Amino acid sequence: MPKPYPQEFRDDVVRVARNREPGQRLKQIAADFGISESCLTNWMRAADLADGPAPGAAASPDGDTRELKKRIRLLEQENEVLRRAAAYLSQANLPGK
Repeated sequence: MPKPYPQEFRDDVVRVARNREPGQRLKQIAADFGISESCLTNWMRAADLADGPAPGAAASPDGDTRELKKRIRLLEQENEVLRRAAAYLSQANLPGK
């Protein structure tokens, strides 16, 4: 396994990649520093996670999605209860009972 790059080197490469000129590709930046594009992409992702959410960014989409799925599940359960109650009550009102 190759020796890992120093953190300072990683930070410099990520900074250059983030401040790249329009039209400059990550593949070229990675080649200039002698690393693979996938390595640079992983470093950038790790740096984004370490930096935390961007200022002014909304709440995490995962949290919003989780809350919405929870709400949908609750509404589906309530709908099922009402459907069963309607079926039961319609059976109780049949003539001959």
